Amino acid sequence: MNKKEELLKVAEDKVRQGGYSNFSFREIANDVGIKSASVHYHFPTKADLGAALAHQYTDAFLAALGSVDDIKARGENPIDVYTAIFRGALITDDKMCLCGLLGAQNESLPEKVQVEVKRFFDKNLEWLSAAHAANGEENPARAAITTVSLLEGAMMISKALNDHSYFTLATQ
Repeated sequence: MNKKEELLKVAEDKVRQGGYSNFSFREIANDVGIKSASVHYHFPTKADLGAALAHQYTDAFLAALGSVDDIKARGENPIDVYTAIFRGALITDDKMCLCGLLGAQNESLPEKVQVEVKRFFDKNLEWLSAAHAANGEENPARAAITTVSLLEGAMMISKALNDHSYFTLATQ
């Protein structure tokens, strides 16, 4: 892992634990073992780092999902695959969805970061609409909004109550 990747990983962990204000360049630099000026070399501003972080998170999330058609061809339900990624983030990683957290803070985020958070939700709703359409859903766009809202909300409640069984109950 190169320094830029290390910086993004450390920043992601901090944001997923406490939101956009939960990190500074100095803290990230200390965690990676470099000087704060070196963080600025890769990311001139915190907004640049936040935008890169949300962009990378979106790309990794979509890559983990894969194609709706490929999932269906394997005989799996794409909505179950989508839900499993959220479940893994919550139960295995014990963290919130990065863009869900950032989305809740949208009004206080720099515009660059807002654009990337919007991209996450646009891409996810597009993917979910295709997944629900492939499952024969009558109104796939509405089902997509319902799915992502349920998962983000169930994640938030489970974290707030420190009990992951709420996520499991909501997603059964």
